[in-house]
Amino acid sequence: MTDRNETTLSASPATPLPGTWKLVRGRAVTLRPSSDGILRVAHGRLWATKDGPHGGTPSEAGDHMLEAGRSMFVRAGERVVIESWLPAGASYFAWDPLLQAATAPRRRLNLSAVRQPLADLRLATMLLLRALGALGTGMVQVGCQALGRCKPQPVTGRRAHV
Repeated sequence: MTDRNETTLSASPATPLPGTWKLVRGRAVTLRPSSDGILRVAHGRLWATKDGPHGGTPSEAGDHMLEAGRSMFVRAGERVVIESWLPAGASYFAWDPLLQAATAPRRRLNLSAVRQPLADLRLATMLLLRALGALGTGMVQVGCQALGRCKPQPVTGRRAHV
């Protein structure tokens, strides 16, 4: 026959559970996480109370009783008060923040298909401007000759394409 105290003490872990927080009966902890996460009970039982508003479904209720192996999702900024709900001993819990979904890396644009046509267009624009300048100069000379106000200028350094 075992004594009730011995059974209660043996049900409690002798050493702290790695990666968990210890919460003794009669103590409460308030969580207000900066990111979404999971509250997990590693040992014992926790009573968790979420701030309202509370919905009609059990998962939206304000009070939750969580036993070892159970967990509860908590949103960023949501306030949750937890306390150990064991007759004796302590409960152990863990908080696992959920990592934000990694944004897909921005794909680098492959501009190689447009680099050469862009360079060709730049060259063509320069040639067009040069040709328009020469055309304007020629038109001024023709107008000047037609009015008889200037003498003809010989074409130098440039050959006409036929």
